[in-house]
Amino acid sequence: AMSQDIRPLEILIMNLMPVKEDTETQLLRALSNTPLQVDCTFLMLESHVSKNTSASHLNKFYISFEQVKEQKFDGMIITGAPVEQMEFEEVDYWNELTEIMDWTESHVTSTIFLCWAAQASLYHFYGLQKRQLDHKMFGLFWHKVLNRKIPLVRGFDDAFLAPHSRHTEVPIEDI
Repeated sequence: AMSQDIRPLEILIMNLMPVKEDTETQLLRALSNTPLQVDCTFLMLESHVSKNTSASHLNKFYISFEQVKEQKFDGMIITGAPVEQMEFEEVDYWNELTEIMDWTESHVTSTIFLCWAAQASLYHFYGLQKRQLDHKMFGLFWHKVLNRKIPLVRGFDDAFLAPHSRHTEVPIEDI
């Protein structure tokens, strides 16, 4: 990586999970599987106090939106959060999250929303409501790549397994 004559990819990560260290490890392991240099910046919410991650950890490894809002990033990851069964507007950081999601449209080349954040983005950007499932859906499920022109699925097999664990969904017919 040190011999590459290109700048590193700048990735912003908004980790909404309660035990932040575990999620950080999972994401950084996945991002380290590239030969490209990747610089990750962790973003913390100012409107929410984490109960499961120490303030010293957050202060050491995370920065606020105010500190990055003038910067541009190659990519952003917004994780899920265990607030799936709440209405979006009831989540104490909803207004800050939507401000950041709007900001990504002009300051981030590509954003991926994981789990609950995917449902939150569909609601925020497109007004699509989530629907409560009768029971929790969890496990590995087969998916088919239907459009090879979408960069997100570049390099995927025609069919691939993806994990799911959720109580709600956005019906495909709504999408």
